[in-house]
Amino acid sequence: TLYNRWRPRIQRREFRISGLNLAYYLALRKRDLRPLQAALMPWGLSSLGRIEARVIPNLDAVIATLGAICGESIPHPRLSLFYRGQRLLRHQTNRVFGAPPARRVRIMVTMPSEAAHDAALVHDLLEHGMNCIRINCAHDTPDDWASMIANLRRAEERTGRRARVAMDLGGPKIRTESVLTNGKRLKIGDTLLLTLQPPDESLPFRFQAQCTLPQVFQQVQSGAEVWIDDGRIGGLVETVDQHGLHLRVTHAGAEGEKLKAGKGINFPGTDLTLPALTDDDLRDLPFIARHADIINYSFVQDASDMRRLQDALAEHLPHPERMAIVAKIETQRAIRNLPEIIVQAAGRQPFGVMIARGDLAVEIGYQRLAEMQEQILWLCEAAHVPVIWATQVLENLVKKGRPSRAEMTDAAMAERAECVMLNKGPYILDAVTILDDVLRRMNAHQSKKTAQLRALRSWGEV
Repeated sequence: TLYNRWRPRIQRREFRISGLNLAYYLALRKRDLRPLQAALMPWGLSSLGRIEARVIPNLDAVIATLGAICGESIPHPRLSLFYRGQRLLRHQTNRVFGAPPARRVRIMVTMPSEAAHDAALVHDLLEHGMNCIRINCAHDTPDDWASMIANLRRAEERTGRRARVAMDLGGPKIRTESVLTNGKRLKIGDTLLLTLQPPDESLPFRFQAQCTLPQVFQQVQSGAEVWIDDGRIGGLVETVDQHGLHLRVTHAGAEGEKLKAGKGINFPGTDLTLPALTDDDLRDLPFIARHADIINYSFVQDASDMRRLQDALAEHLPHPERMAIVAKIETQRAIRNLPEIIVQAAGRQPFGVMIARGDLAVEIGYQRLAEMQEQILWLCEAAHVPVIWATQVLENLVKKGRPSRAEMTDAAMAERAECVMLNKGPYILDAVTILDDVLRRMNAHQSKKTAQLRALRSWGEV
């Protein structure tokens, strides 16, 4: 069975029940359960729609009740077994994010560069509801990171509140480096040369962009789809030659798009083989191992990537199994390998999953994002693994000071996860304050997929 294959990798006793439940869930979901759901509903029985955390107890409860209806005596599972999955998820969430605040869902905030010298900003964020700081090691310097953490520790002493430190390994992020545009915007039909070398004005290409990762040029072929700058610019690779990748632009705004340095590049149809742990990551790891509570692991593709980080941590920590790791799920390949990633990681240490919706949307297509987000949430709940709801949460509020209606609903739906991540921006303090309020309100109405039927008082006497 699947669990027997996983069993040698599960070193933590506390994950054995969770691993077994995940195996049962994957086996169950190979079947189309919709006819069974429809047949159970008229009898007032479980529709199996909230079975993730407790597969066998839930099925046993349905069978026992059906038996009672038919006049047969079938033992009902103990209540403690029925609610064990919720307790395990709560325990694992606390292992990753620390003791719970007044609400169930935590708030993680990405630290801007000014957090290194603006102690008041960190203090105010902590006081208004932040539960975890996120430091992206792709930006700033170790001295800046140390200052951010020192400011957090001082704020903790003054407020009596506690927050975890999460540090992102940069990973093999493919970006534009130097660019050549001749002051023009890229429009549909234009040709863009992606090259390993800096732009060369002697070449017959009006638009050129240097790409940060040389491995790309050995793996991307003609016909490949390419997206730049979170999907603002889209194109197809027409030819590959000694100069690089020749792209024909297929997607751009009506007025064209500015090609900028430092923007992400995605190849969604190409199964790139890139090391999740880069040389830069290995250089940053000693600092991270000393200072972080959580390592956010970028561009994890499979269980072997997770094993590399675990082995590297063992070189820097006497007890690497105590370090929490969060796998950032950003590609189709990571989704496909998610059960193996979970078992490899959670079988050895505290573990969580981040739904990195920015790169993930570009990689799998925006129309599939909501579907995949749900499936990741289901799978992680079955494994009793906490989830971080990330990317563009309250983005308009953070950047412009005023939220859109849709992103307020998105923030409320984050109650489905265990943590919500906010990106940096000039109105980040306002965003933390409002998100804290939204999550406290939703805490009374929703817990994961289960509606909490608090008395409705909005309509008075009717």
